[in-house]
Amino acid sequence: MAGGKHILGKPKNHRIFGTARVGERGQIVIPKEARQFYDIRPGDTVLVLGSGESGLVLSKPEVLDRVARQILEDMGRNEEK
Repeated sequence: MAGGKHILGKPKNHRIFGTARVGERGQIVIPKEARQFYDIRPGDTVLVLGSGESGLVLSKPEVLDRVARQILEDMGRNEEK
């Protein structure tokens, strides 16, 4: 599945990096291409979010921090109007 190829096609603005098997201790290995693309290195912390019934989302905490700051800024602008 390198390069985001998948039987369902390549979703717009999304990448499919492959699959990961859950080990006996609940651990997964993030595919190499995904680690390289998102600059995830050994020892990094990732945030694990649940997306309704859709599944899990992994993200670097900094990404969520940026999104939250943007939302708060937008809310502040709307309150000023």
